[in-house]
Amino acid sequence: MVEDDPSIARGLTQNLRFEGYSVQSAADGQTGLELAVARPPDLVLLDVMLPRLNGFEVLRELRRLELEVPVIMLTAKAEEIDKIRGLDLGADDYITKPFALPELLARVRAVLRRKRRYDEKHERVTFAECEVDFASARVTVRGEVVKLTARELELLRLFVEREGQALSREEIVRRVWGYDYEGTDRTLDNFVSRLRQKLEPDAEAPRHFLTVRGIGYQFLLEPGT
Repeated sequence: MVEDDPSIARGLTQNLRFEGYSVQSAADGQTGLELAVARPPDLVLLDVMLPRLNGFEVLRELRRLELEVPVIMLTAKAEEIDKIRGLDLGADDYITKPFALPELLARVRAVLRRKRRYDEKHERVTFAECEVDFASARVTVRGEVVKLTARELELLRLFVEREGQALSREEIVRRVWGYDYEGTDRTLDNFVSRLRQKLEPDAEAPRHFLTVRGIGYQFLLEPGT
């Protein structure tokens, strides 16, 4: 939740936690953006009028980074043009202050249901001789269990979710290592190399984890697609 009004933030946090949700909050747009990128949540409640970065700027950056986190915009503005702008930038829903708490909670549940349906499509994947179950963090190659570190599994999930797309190094690092990562490109290269060693039929001639010259990497479930 990114909300600069302390009373609203406190009230929403208490009620969301009462409903069983884990809540992280930020009082300005820049901090909220960094939290969302470093540890992508299931949902962002995003106020529009914020210090440092406003809600539209935060949303634009989230979508530029292609972070697939649903966003509900919270705003005191009732003008139709602001609602259209938020939706055009990639907001999943929009609610105007003052709002009734039951309505907000219903919208949260609806957006999370849609997200769960999307996630279920990516929980299990098969390619080459690999079977990956992200829900149980179990990976097998030719029936044998292969151990992946949490970071390797996170990187693999990103590749699967964005299958077929050429991903820039910047985007991969921000999505997997976080907004404030200060390491080198070599770290990413080493992780991709380890995935190739563990999962490719021939790590020296990769068919699934491909290098895209001048950009970054691309993952293919079916080579040649």
